[in-house]
Amino acid sequence: MSTPGTTNLPRWLKRRIPKGNANHFTARLIDELQLETVCDHARCPNRMECYTHKTATFMILGNVCTRRCGFCHVSKGKPRPVDPSEPRRLAEAAVRLGLRHVVITCVTRDDLKDGGARHFVRCIEAVRESTGATVEVLPSDFAGSGEAVDLVVDAGPEVYNHNTETVPRLYRSIRGRKSDYRWTLAMFRRIKARNPEIRTKSGLMLGLGETTEEVLDVLADLHDAGCEMLTLGQYLQPSAEQLPVVRYLPPDEFDWLGKAARDIGFRHVAAGSFVRSSYHAGDMIRGEAPILETGALDGES
Repeated sequence: MSTPGTTNLPRWLKRRIPKGNANHFTARLIDELQLETVCDHARCPNRMECYTHKTATFMILGNVCTRRCGFCHVSKGKPRPVDPSEPRRLAEAAVRLGLRHVVITCVTRDDLKDGGARHFVRCIEAVRESTGATVEVLPSDFAGSGEAVDLVVDAGPEVYNHNTETVPRLYRSIRGRKSDYRWTLAMFRRIKARNPEIRTKSGLMLGLGETTEEVLDVLADLHDAGCEMLTLGQYLQPSAEQLPVVRYLPPDEFDWLGKAARDIGFRHVAAGSFVRSSYHAGDMIRGEAPILETGALDGES
């Protein structure tokens, strides 16, 4: 199975297509409930695997983003108004999929005064009313609004995830002019100060031109800011319109970086070529360690 937007992949990035048609159930349900997933819009290489296991990362606030990040395949432009029925439909999907852990991400909505924070709260509340699942949120940076972050924190998700994505030197070219590395770190400090019980999580894409020293510096910064959980994965170009891959990291390098992250003090680490910010997210919060095709997921012993 080849990955969209890439050619001449190294052998460790070739994957087998999951057998059977179990992924069709998840895909049909998402279509029926008119929901969006980052699995589809980001052209995630794990989509078929996750759909086969009846799980997905829900993308709320529409399917058009107001930012133009260089790595992202999600459509850019002027979004439609927020759909007030989305929280109910999302909760129904969680029930019908039997999810124990629900991951909710979003497009960035700089057009909304609160960046969509109140809609996040409504989605969390809807899932809680319908299921006994834990909730992980992966919001935008809310354009630097601490008040918006507080709204989501006060809704009490078990995990608050915000991806750092890359190193400071590459922030502008990869994440765009509106993103701020210092605000990313400040968010984690703010979350922990407001509710120390919420688990904090971040992720980086590797292979975009960063150095190992830069990655280790970011990991140290994140840990110092209160981030407990970490994902490290290989950037794969979704299509010819996104940034090209600079380097494919071999599996043993991911293993080394995963160990370095644990030595720094991260509570849980997932590091591997196909690791993404919400890949096996439920296993991570439970401290379980599934076998990954490349790299490893390590929980507490």
